Amino acid sequence: MNLFKKTFTPDELAVFSTLATPSKIQAYLDGMPYSEEEKYRCPRQVLSDHKAHCFDGALFAAAALRYIGYPPLVLDMLPVPGRDDDHMLALYKLNGYWGAVAKSNFVGLRYREPIYRTLRELVLTYFEDFYNTAGEKTLRAYTVPLNLQVYDSSNWMASDTSMMEIAHRLEKLRRYTLLTPNMVAGLAPVDERFYQAGLTGVNWEGLYKLSQS
Repeated sequence: MNLFKKTFTPDELAVFSTLATPSKIQAYLDGMPYSEEEKYRCPRQVLSDHKAHCFDGALFAAAALRYIGYPPLVLDMLPVPGRDDDHMLALYKLNGYWGAVAKSNFVGLRYREPIYRTLRELVLTYFEDFYNTAGEKTLRAYTVPLNLQVYDSSNWMASDTSMMEIAHRLEKLRRYTLLTPNMVAGLAPVDERFYQAGLTGVNWEGLYKLSQS
């Protein structure tokens, strides 16, 4: 808590104090617009701008989870290269079970209750909801968690200067593949009703742009 008092203003701390549970953190993220900008925001900047995409949202959620006693952990979910964006989760563990908080343009890629025994089990719950504008299911792998505490010396919660460093570190983390080639070959396209439901309230400018070639 002393770290937060040194890092944030009283007004900023007042916001954190209202986010007393993972579900309240998720509701706060859901209440702000999805950012289509190609820039990274630290948690302080998310508070200031009141907008975020998945990277910004995951870091903000990790900071907010830290405020209520969880370690600031993030995990990156990885798609077919060149067919979709990756997607980040802020992780938390309650009574031995994993849950997640996330900011997403897609309805189904957000909150997960802490009911999953392993990270693989948690990540696989995102599989059906992880699709691109062509209706392809694109989730293929995930990284080990990254504890953002190692970036405290860079003031990651209140300064944008370490955002690219964190992004580059995520690219180098060990990753686990989810599907075999035979599984990939047998995947069905996303049902149209499911597709439309997942894009409820979408910011179209923030969607991954597929190549026309």
